[in-house]
Amino acid sequence: MQLTRLGSSTLQVTPICLGTMTFGEQVHEADAHAILDRSLERGVNFIDTAEMYAVPARAETCGATETIIGNWFARRPAARQKLVLATKVAGPSRGMPWIRGEQSGLTKAEIVAACEGSLRRLQTDVIDLYQIHWPARNVPAFGALYFDPSKDKDCASIHEQLEAMDQLVRQGKVKAIGLSNESPYGVHEFVRLAEQHGLPRVATVQNPYCLINRSYENGLDETCHRLDVGLLAYSPLGFGLLTGKYDETGLVGDHGRMALYESMRKQRWGRPESLAAARRYNALAREHGLTPSQLALAFCYRNWRVASTIIGVTSVAQLDECLDAWSVPLSPELLTAIDAIRWEVRDPAQ
Repeated sequence: MQLTRLGSSTLQVTPICLGTMTFGEQVHEADAHAILDRSLERGVNFIDTAEMYAVPARAETCGATETIIGNWFARRPAARQKLVLATKVAGPSRGMPWIRGEQSGLTKAEIVAACEGSLRRLQTDVIDLYQIHWPARNVPAFGALYFDPSKDKDCASIHEQLEAMDQLVRQGKVKAIGLSNESPYGVHEFVRLAEQHGLPRVATVQNPYCLINRSYENGLDETCHRLDVGLLAYSPLGFGLLTGKYDETGLVGDHGRMALYESMRKQRWGRPESLAAARRYNALAREHGLTPSQLALAFCYRNWRVASTIIGVTSVAQLDECLDAWSVPLSPELLTAIDAIRWEVRDPAQ
């Protein structure tokens, strides 16, 4: 895998990134360290985490993922220098008052304090890519389709958040900054205000992108392309729906996070329409001699819109399967068939 530059930053990363939100919930520390070892051994130089992980979010596991990664760094001192490390500061509470309380507006002081906490847990001096996990302002996100201005409330301005990032960059604690779960308006405003006031320019946006949620293509792709903001595509396997594991059983039993956690089934990935669409794509993969995972991952891996695809795994075997899919090509005919399904089902997990 050749390295790719993240947006306007100087960061050079592999086009596959190891996501870690399962560490500390589905994956215990020893297994997480084995996954990190194998990922590095196979050449992946990019890992992504967040202060609120593990997922599903609980007060008891908040920060656990960063702590597990920090312990890994402590035991393998040479590893840190080989990796681009990304983490995220949580936006205002989404039912997680244990982070900063219900009244958080993601102020400058809150961002700086959150970064300090992440640095301690990660046992590192610098975060290569520091991202805002979701906007401070009211936006339709995580399955909400429509903007509702009645939900607006006071929060820190984009300018104030950029000033916080500027302080962290100047102090050498952060190299580059990014956004997550953002809209075209948000990305544009962050770039505009950064250029206007001489503040750090966002390098990336981390948004969902997969066969059952291509909403990024509804204008955000053009915005990011023209502003030189790289896409970090998360949930390329649609929270497991695009692996085929739920095709026969549905979202029940004890196999996979969608079956294990009711909180996840209540989200966009648990919609009946999402599973129905996934079954269509999974069947298409099999018709072309591919596994569902190979089709879903290759769709992201080879897409011009994607700077790096974030994969999440619970075992070394799953990691190897995801990395092996890098070599899978998709023919023009297969891409046309994918688009034909999308024309019918659109983006049910949006």
